[in-house]
Amino acid sequence: MAISAATVKELRERTGAGMMECKNALVEAGGDIEAAIEAMRKSGQAKAAKKSGRIAAEGAVVIEIAADGRQGVLVEINCETDFVAKDASFGHFAAAVATTALNSAAPDAAALAELPLAGEPGMTVNGAREALITKIGENVQVRRLVRFDGAEGRLYSYRHGLRIGVLVELVGGDETLGHDIAMHVAASNPLCLSADEVAPETLEKEREIFRAQALESGKPANIVDKMIEGRVRKFMEEVTLLGQPFVKDPDLSVEKLVKQAGARIRRFARVEVGEGIEKRTENFAEEVMALQKD
Repeated sequence: MAISAATVKELRERTGAGMMECKNALVEAGGDIEAAIEAMRKSGQAKAAKKSGRIAAEGAVVIEIAADGRQGVLVEINCETDFVAKDASFGHFAAAVATTALNSAAPDAAALAELPLAGEPGMTVNGAREALITKIGENVQVRRLVRFDGAEGRLYSYRHGLRIGVLVELVGGDETLGHDIAMHVAASNPLCLSADEVAPETLEKEREIFRAQALESGKPANIVDKMIEGRVRKFMEEVTLLGQPFVKDPDLSVEKLVKQAGARIRRFARVEVGEGIEKRTENFAEEVMALQKD
């Protein structure tokens, strides 16, 4: 039978389950939304949806690169504790999601969620995620997907533990150089590749800070201007990959390292687990005291 988009939307809002899971539940329930909710509760999907509201700031970054080295993905998958991040079931799910991403054209995590999961016939990524939540008792989220397609050069990667993943596209050079640059990105966390990629508003903000600091010195205006420009150059070296001192040889910039090898860095991406997620801190004793005051 035909199920309206509005009915699917309502069920999704009430349960938090995925779009396809909601549609299938409604079809099986003959369009009865209450019956669909009851069936989903019995199957554990609604239980999983409730856990999906909990903060998940731990997890893993998984990397997949195609055999020809010209296509690759970085996927961040979150859970609530580092204990679960090391669990075999979580690791198996994360690896399967990365394989699914590599073998698809999904541009982001939302699109990836509705795709069939690699190695799991009849199961979508979101369906498998909900099943995993029910199994391990923690919220699990596929949070970010970064993909590099159509590489001009070759892609190289580096993963620091489970938490930091890097992809680098290098034109020319070799595997050792590609690995070293990816490792450098993981360690130094550059803002962008080169000075011309620094946003004008970011640069102006830094100039204002440097200007305020320099004026406090009481030096003449011409000296202040030179101080500002010197600090701006230093800032550019610190935040751009090409300007940074190479971690394995600080006397050599990354730009010089690459030029010596006759190579060129085209792009890079760095993903760290939990970036931008505000972790909630709870103090049970303080909550009890607050209740006593009411």
